[in-house]
Amino acid sequence: MQDTAAPHVIPLDSSGLGDRSYIAHDGSVALVVDPQRDYDRIEELLAAHGLTLTHVAETHIHNDYVTGGLELARRHGATYVVPGDVELSYQATPVRDGDSFDVGDMTVDVIHTPGHTPHHVSFAVRKGDHLGAVFTGGSLLYGSVGRPDLVAPDLAVKQAHDQWHSVRRLADTLDDQTPIYPTHGFGSFCAATQAQGLSSTIGNEKTINPALTEAEEQFVANLLAGLDVFPAYYAHMGPANAAGPRDVDLSMPEQADPAVLRERIGRGEWVVDLRSRKVFAAGHVPGAVNFDLDGAFINYLAWMIPWGTPVTLLGATPEQVHAAHRELVRVGIDNAVGQAAGGPDSWLEDPAAAQRLEQVDFHGVAAALAADEDIYLIDTRQILEWEAGHVDGAVFIPFYEVADRLAQIPRDKPVYVYCGSGYRAAAVASLLLHHGFANVVHVDDDFADAAAAGLNIVAEDAPAREPGWTWIASRAAVREYSPRSAADTRR
Repeated sequence: MQDTAAPHVIPLDSSGLGDRSYIAHDGSVALVVDPQRDYDRIEELLAAHGLTLTHVAETHIHNDYVTGGLELARRHGATYVVPGDVELSYQATPVRDGDSFDVGDMTVDVIHTPGHTPHHVSFAVRKGDHLGAVFTGGSLLYGSVGRPDLVAPDLAVKQAHDQWHSVRRLADTLDDQTPIYPTHGFGSFCAATQAQGLSSTIGNEKTINPALTEAEEQFVANLLAGLDVFPAYYAHMGPANAAGPRDVDLSMPEQADPAVLRERIGRGEWVVDLRSRKVFAAGHVPGAVNFDLDGAFINYLAWMIPWGTPVTLLGATPEQVHAAHRELVRVGIDNAVGQAAGGPDSWLEDPAAAQRLEQVDFHGVAAALAADEDIYLIDTRQILEWEAGHVDGAVFIPFYEVADRLAQIPRDKPVYVYCGSGYRAAAVASLLLHHGFANVVHVDDDFADAAAAGLNIVAEDAPAREPGWTWIASRAAVREYSPRSAADTRR
């Protein structure tokens, strides 16, 4: 039997981004926390449960998606609650530590929890004396915390310390039985590590969360050492959310015929094939790039695409195209200029002109090396993956740097591309074809199987280079971080 004294919570997953939004309600009046831009999903849930929306609240100014909070609040005449001390280009209701506000029979207490961002707040929701939920955004996650380096690299160390103190404050303030509802941690790059489990409580986190099981300095050192590069498109999210994103348009882009597809590829635009990498390899529009919708589609596409490049979507079905378009607008990619559903037979003026992509597993890589074939082997994973172990002789070109390093990739020999599972390698291999490389081989295999295929795996630091966007203060600074007193780090 449901506890009628407790606030009711409805989670709403955005699995492509690895985030959750929430509706908290008392049976008739509702609060929405950290809504995604495609708020129509929230409105459907509100209508289905007969709820009146009076408040929309943000735990922080988000770095990994464009908010739907402003427009959702405007549409419903709701109060738009945001953390205080942030500069916005629109009217909202700022809240600070110790504030509270009522939502129907519920009371929402504001707790300042800096660490993911300096202004971050958590919302503890109670109904009478019954504390039924705490919405922790990018602060306390399931078995983890939000990463501390997104706002400014020079704040990373201080923010890491702040995370430790914020999580400890939540644990000391709230009952062990209090359910935790984080926004990040379900695949989002905003999490320092990925979540453990699908639900948790304050009491459970006390046994598993490093912020609650490790001493402060050990926690900070481990947190910083585990950070890898975050997506380039994050640079656009915070400014968009502070400026006030425009309303979302989820209508289908215009139909693109074969001639239009050819023209757009010729202009350097991105024609994105959403089908599986195996189907793509068997035959695709020449120059199309492959981002399988069933994988981490939006994280990697938004990371790799030159920002502002027009996008045309190719899917097996209209439903696939619509789902991809929804993912695009969540991160502010509003320039989907066309779409087509079907396959190469309907996308090409001459279906016989379909391009193919050779695929092998790691046994195929081993065979090529054993035969002394002169191949160029690219490891396109991230820094920490490379450093943990890579194929001896591979060249480290992370997927997010490929477009800027095309000049160093030879065009006169076979180029083999591998990653951790085959997904990112498919995107990179298709991008190389897009840029005119003729002899590209996609290694569609799990890296965990590379050693068993007879390949020599070695571990070494990633080559020194300048990243293409702001990361943490510097890789060297993280590696050389030595634990100091909390007082020293706060000066």
